[in-house]
Amino acid sequence: MRQQVTLQLSNGDVFHGGLIGAPMKASGELVFTTAMVAYSESLTDPSYFGQILVFTYPLIGNYGVPDMPSGFDVRSTIGFESNKVHASAVIVASDSAEAFHWTSRQSLHNWLLAQGVPGIVGIDTRHLVHLIRESKNLLAKVTPNSGGEKRLLGSLDTYEGEGFFDPNDHQIIREVSSSERKILGKGKCRIALIDCGVKWNILRQLIELGCEVELLPYDTDLKSVDCSAWLISNGPGNPEQTGGVIGEVKEIYEGDRPILGICLGHQIMCLAAGFKTERMAFGHRSHNQPVYLLGSKKAYITSQNHGYMVKDEDRPDDWEVWFRNVNDDSIEGIRHKSKPFRSVQFHPESAGGPRDTAWILHQFVAEIKRHAK
Repeated sequence: MRQQVTLQLSNGDVFHGGLIGAPMKASGELVFTTAMVAYSESLTDPSYFGQILVFTYPLIGNYGVPDMPSGFDVRSTIGFESNKVHASAVIVASDSAEAFHWTSRQSLHNWLLAQGVPGIVGIDTRHLVHLIRESKNLLAKVTPNSGGEKRLLGSLDTYEGEGFFDPNDHQIIREVSSSERKILGKGKCRIALIDCGVKWNILRQLIELGCEVELLPYDTDLKSVDCSAWLISNGPGNPEQTGGVIGEVKEIYEGDRPILGICLGHQIMCLAAGFKTERMAFGHRSHNQPVYLLGSKKAYITSQNHGYMVKDEDRPDDWEVWFRNVNDDSIEGIRHKSKPFRSVQFHPESAGGPRDTAWILHQFVAEIKRHAK
């Protein structure tokens, strides 16, 4: 018999379900994913920091969870985007008690329990998605009937008394960024990667493309960095709550080395360029967001999880829109008109999928090599 858990929403709705994972209290922004696979990748993606993740697909946990890395293990550990779960909590329609896959080492329940992450099973997740799509910036709290400990995310208490935890109100970049500089891979071109909460698959793909990557904490003085190109990574939260990163990016715009921004990195690049951002009513939350390449008839399916968008007004003269969203025509990518600077709101490295835009990283590396010559 499962312990009962209460899900309280900031719009006043209350639901009850069964407990999976740890009997912990948690709060966060309620978001969803439409992915049919890659639940371990999603939950360890730093972009979901402080969010309660709802899975719309009903068969979550059916292929189990691989061995969890104990430290920073980018290349050999497939199935994870960091070495811990960053989501505040998890909600699934039903979980699989038995797992069938040759890489499986533990069930979803046992993995969440070991990670100290609470989950709820038995709630109509598709109904929750309708509520998320109808209520602006919906927040939630998870409260087991017994078990009084709170889920802590780094230095943050996500269960704030009577209120709800909103990660967008905090400077959470410090909780997901690297604490020290690291060199990864070997290659003739070195990419300096500003870590705002990087997914490991970005690092994997750059290394596989023959690059050396220097992973930089978000507060690194970039004047001390020697590199062939820059990459500003994905990450969680409000792009204006990123410390001094925007100012540092403004300074590297004065050079001409190639730059690529991904997701939060895209928003940081836009703010540094003079664009403005705003919080979206509902955000883009799915593995099937369509975007189109301006000046062509090409469209791509992408993975996205963001609650902020770049505004179209007051666009700087030396930048142009590269991609737009098919559904709402919002900006999904920008590029400089004369310098090798560009960014995308979606995940070209996406794990696990879709891989329609993987060519962007290939194009970026090719551009670095041309620039070096």
